Amino acid sequence: MPATLDDLLKLEGVTAAFEYTADGQCTGYRANNPSPEMAALIGRYCALVTMTFNTLASAFTTLSDANWVPQRAWVYVGGDYTVVVGNGGYRGVFVETARANVNRLLEILGQP
Repeated sequence: MPATLDDLLKLEGVTAAFEYTADGQCTGYRANNPSPEMAALIGRYCALVTMTFNTLASAFTTLSDANWVPQRAWVYVGGDYTVVVGNGGYRGVFVETARANVNRLLEILGQP
């Protein structure tokens, strides 16, 4: 069974857990220091990245012999933080990179 947002927030190093729609609306948000502005930004940012990866995956599948769809998850690492998004691209966490267990997060979030 997929973890709840509260369960995700309890994982090592996770600072925010969220869900959003394809059009960028944040539909669920839990954080150590909650901010409505951050929730809105996360929804828009992650929806854009998810859409970009969906487009690339479809193009790569069309142009190669490899199947890249459906998308299950994506990861961004930069500075002190990592973003792990799964569940087909609409659920994720922000996690401190030094404390992140990306493989475990992908196992949890990569479930459709």
